Amino acid sequence: MELVLFDLDNTLLDGDSDYEWAQFLIEQGVLERKSYEHRNQEFFEQYKAGRLDIYAFLDFQLAPLAQYPRAQLDAWHAQFMTLKILPIITAESRRLVMRNIREGHLCAIVTATNSFVTAPIAREFGVAHLVATEPEESEGRFTGKVSGTPCFREGKVTRVEQWLAAQGRRWNDFSESRFYSDSHNDLPLLERVSHPIAVRPDPSLEQTALSRGWDVIALD
Repeated sequence: MELVLFDLDNTLLDGDSDYEWAQFLIEQGVLERKSYEHRNQEFFEQYKAGRLDIYAFLDFQLAPLAQYPRAQLDAWHAQFMTLKILPIITAESRRLVMRNIREGHLCAIVTATNSFVTAPIAREFGVAHLVATEPEESEGRFTGKVSGTPCFREGKVTRVEQWLAAQGRRWNDFSESRFYSDSHNDLPLLERVSHPIAVRPDPSLEQTALSRGWDVIALD
């Protein structure tokens, strides 16, 4: 059996679900446009530059979840899926995922974006396993804080290994391990698998991938 891991934003998606969720809430009037739009873009630029403070970002990203009951958040998310996510899922991304599922590989989406935003997206792809940043919950409501290790940079390796251990598995149990990603922020996990694959890579990852002879593909 092979282990196949997929990054989500700008890899399986032709866009960023984190960024689009905040933009969706702004467009719905849930978040105040002037301040939130500027901060959302600022965090996005920091991420691309490799300078993101993940805890500062999560304070920003998770705070709105704590302000509303789950039923309201779920209703907004259904709209979000239709308006923002389905248009940025490419046919090639769907084919790639389904091919690996049909071949019997153990597949997971591994993403820094929180599981409230990404769990319905994973289901849309038909992927049963999601390794994501987990928002803290108390009495059925989100607290606005993160639970455990954020699934970001080295944290992606930690969280994947925790997920594997929970299933009684280890890296060596697989004949091959693959990880598809677009971002230099994912180098720790790309370097951990036996077959790293750069997907529409950012300039830094593209340079690394080419120098190391990694596969570089597009899912357009």
